[in-house]
Amino acid sequence: MTLFFQTGVGLNAKVPLAPTGERYAEGQKIVESYKLGSGDKVKVTVFNEPQLSGEIQVGADGSLALPLIGNMSVLDKTPAEVAEAYEQKLGQEYLRNPRVSVEVTQYRPFFIVGQVRNPGQYPYLGGLTVWNAIATAQGMTPRGRESYVFIRRYGESTEERYLLTPDLRVLPGDTIRVAERFF
Repeated sequence: MTLFFQTGVGLNAKVPLAPTGERYAEGQKIVESYKLGSGDKVKVTVFNEPQLSGEIQVGADGSLALPLIGNMSVLDKTPAEVAEAYEQKLGQEYLRNPRVSVEVTQYRPFFIVGQVRNPGQYPYLGGLTVWNAIATAQGMTPRGRESYVFIRRYGESTEERYLLTPDLRVLPGDTIRVAERFF
């Protein structure tokens, strides 16, 4: 069943509402399936090799500047995939049986625009909901629509409309748009 609501775009423009899905999952864990992107900061640990370990920010081109091997593309890869690739490269030429772990220490920020008092870029924290994001932006303006929001996921060009509930999750890099209500 697809729900439709009126929007302020055009006279009879209708945009489908996404009433269910991964964003509404209670206690959602993004760690296992999280794909790295520009703006993330990761901690790379090479066991027994402190000079090869450290915190590194993913560059604008989606790569990490790693010791010995140089730039490695990590865009849309999980931290586990990056650790495995770095292990393989180190094992080919530099170390015997390297052990590498990669963990996200700082997620890319989320953005909130539209009918909020202080739109802008904010740091992402695990478990963040849209209501928390709105509160971070100092709440809605008097014209803010409280029934739904639009969210554009990181790396996508279109936004989807979601029913605004207490368990609607924000993901790193999301752009949230609080729509204007018409009296």
